[in-house]
Amino acid sequence: MRVMASPVVPVPVPVPSTAPVSVEGGSPSRGVSIRSRLSKLCQQGQPQVARHLLDTLPRASTAVWNTVIIGFICNHMPVEALLLYGEMRSSTRDTRSDCYTFSSTLKACALTRDLMAGKALHSHFLRSQSNSRIVYNSLLNMYSACLPPSAAQSQNDYVLRVFRTMRKRNVVAWNTLISWFVKTHRHLHALRAFATLIKTSIAPTTVTFVNVFPAVPDPKTALMFYGLLLKFGDDYVNDVFAVSSAIVMFADLGCLDYARMVFDRCPHKNTEVWNTMISGYVQNNCPLQGIDVFVQALESEEAVCDDVTFLSVISAVSQLQQIKLAHQLHAFVLKSLAVSPVIVVNAIIVMYSRCNLVYTSFKLFDKMSERDAVSWNTIISSFVQNGLDEEALMLVCEMQKQKFTIDSVTVTALLSAASNLRNSNIGRQTHAYLIRHGIQFEGMESYLIDMYAKSGLIWASELLFEQNCPSDRDLATWNAMIAGYTQNGLSDKAIFILGEALVHKVKPNAVTLASILPACSSMGSTTFARQLHGFSIRHFLDENVYVGTALVDTYSKSGAISFAENVFIRTPEKNSVTYTTMIMSYGQHGMGKRALSLYDSMLRCGIKPDAVTFVAILSACSYSGLVEEGLHIFESMDKVHKIKPSIEHYCCVADMLGRVGRVVEAYEFVERLGEEGNAIEIWGSILGACKNHGYFELGKAIAEQLLNMETEKRIAGYHVLLSNIYAEEGEWENVYRVRNQMKEKGLQKEMGCSWVEIAGCVNCFVSRDEKHPQSGEIYYILDKLTMDMKDAGYKPRYNSNLNRILESSD
Repeated sequence: MRVMASPVVPVPVPVPSTAPVSVEGGSPSRGVSIRSRLSKLCQQGQPQVARHLLDTLPRASTAVWNTVIIGFICNHMPVEALLLYGEMRSSTRDTRSDCYTFSSTLKACALTRDLMAGKALHSHFLRSQSNSRIVYNSLLNMYSACLPPSAAQSQNDYVLRVFRTMRKRNVVAWNTLISWFVKTHRHLHALRAFATLIKTSIAPTTVTFVNVFPAVPDPKTALMFYGLLLKFGDDYVNDVFAVSSAIVMFADLGCLDYARMVFDRCPHKNTEVWNTMISGYVQNNCPLQGIDVFVQALESEEAVCDDVTFLSVISAVSQLQQIKLAHQLHAFVLKSLAVSPVIVVNAIIVMYSRCNLVYTSFKLFDKMSERDAVSWNTIISSFVQNGLDEEALMLVCEMQKQKFTIDSVTVTALLSAASNLRNSNIGRQTHAYLIRHGIQFEGMESYLIDMYAKSGLIWASELLFEQNCPSDRDLATWNAMIAGYTQNGLSDKAIFILGEALVHKVKPNAVTLASILPACSSMGSTTFARQLHGFSIRHFLDENVYVGTALVDTYSKSGAISFAENVFIRTPEKNSVTYTTMIMSYGQHGMGKRALSLYDSMLRCGIKPDAVTFVAILSACSYSGLVEEGLHIFESMDKVHKIKPSIEHYCCVADMLGRVGRVVEAYEFVERLGEEGNAIEIWGSILGACKNHGYFELGKAIAEQLLNMETEKRIAGYHVLLSNIYAEEGEWENVYRVRNQMKEKGLQKEMGCSWVEIAGCVNCFVSRDEKHPQSGEIYYILDKLTMDMKDAGYKPRYNSNLNRILESSD
């Protein structure tokens, strides 16, 4: 966040002039005495009393009115100052506004962002025919405070217009202009204004440097400006506001070494300087260095930790996700602050959530004596990010009962929860709420498109996407539509939308590539994946962890495991998802020992495995017959990594044992799980093992149990397995019974599909397929291979009844 210093606009208290002060029935000395008394009351924080005293005067002078107006402003009561100015104008024609009246009242307009009142004062000043430089500076300040940045794009840039009408401009006017250019994102104009200021021989102040630093575009220019600051002497370079701004300038440009140099050479650091250095490290993903500076601040006598300090350090701990450190910092905050501000407690809730201690976050939230809308949004978002979507929805209902207004942050969490739950009802209700309340926020379309796509309503996503003119779509909207098509298996449409984005000069980013790459897997071709890979290299996106992970997954699923391995090795930044994807790839290609080696490497690198990682490594062990290694890893889940196994992990273990013929051991393992192991997936795995290894009686018992469990899911695979077991045993009546049950229930086993890419063309095949244009040649080769197998001594197992039944099921 850039430090912006507002131009210093002098609003002096009127001083006695040589002319007598007009107070009815009084003398000049009495007028001075009354002003002094009014000024003292204002300094004591009693401007209302001063106002009552002013009302008792039969005829007050301009200087007396000014004293009370300035008193209101100094006591943070700008609205009352504007009202008093209105009374002053309507009180008597003899009381005329002077430069101090206009300057102070314009300051009140700036504080209240009251543009209409400011314009009225501007017209009053023009009618007074005064040419006070002080008032012109105040006008510049008022317009720069009240006008939105969009005003720079129209004829309503009153800041520039007022500046151009000034006959003489001092450094305050230039400071205001530079600050206005920065506020309106015209950084080049700000730099030119600074250069013009130097050429006019007006000495810049520290405020000039503070205002121009945010406009600096690159490290080289930043060093030049800081060198110029050094040239003006110690008063400039040691000014704490200039130091803080210079640190922010270098930190925003990613030059933390230079930022630290500026910080270290500052002889007298205040709390703001310490906070700025800590924040610079945190914003550049260097949390350890930020915490180190925080510890130095505690050891020094210069810094007094305030809310900003704690917020920066809490963010640093959130990035590190260190539970022990989070508890220590929380304890320190409690000791340091008698009453923790709501904003600090909200940050602590986020910190615990990032450390996967969402229940601790909720306990903290539940104990808060005072909550604001941010508190509710924080805990709701924490629940959604930690997979507790239904609980988040309940909190939203409670938030409404507590009379808090749902805003764009709440809506974002609601749409994310609806996407995660694949619940279109929640999503549509949220969408309707947005329409009824006219809520608009950046990225809203992309959230809605994503929600509808994940809920299976891709047509609704298309409708929203088409409603936006192509020129109005941001990159997030294009990415959401591409991801939506990919998630719904519409790979061709996803690729078409990517082409449309390129036609409209939309440059893909890392999210675009990570969204479109999964579409290549379902196409069965690596050609398009290689094209996207080449694009990522040319545009320096291949080093992104998400792009690298998506490439590994795509190449692996397309059968190009060597390509996947090369991408993994060359990806500089790897997270747990990257490792898990590569482990899964090795497992699917029967490379169990490589998967184990990579898993060990992952642990040595200090990357914590998650539940999905264990599914990947256990599956790899299962596919490769590495049973003892897999069982050892399974035991380490709870004991070492504190991850409770789920149905997926139990299923992997059962499958692992069943594949190597340890069917009874697998059955006993599941029996020991009790109700927790009574899942279709687990029993189905053992059923397959029973058929493969000849445990027919056990298989029949398990199959009958499965058929009772699967009534709602309508899974055909277990019916087929059971009929095959009966066929192996020659129990044809039971075979016909199971097959008839399938027909009655309308169940049909989904046929498997294979493909091979030849010369850039993908060839797909299913069982007994005759649709391929070269099917005649293919079957000729198959027959020839069959004859070659017979000649080699292989004998097929014939079972006419079984073959006939299997054919009828197809």
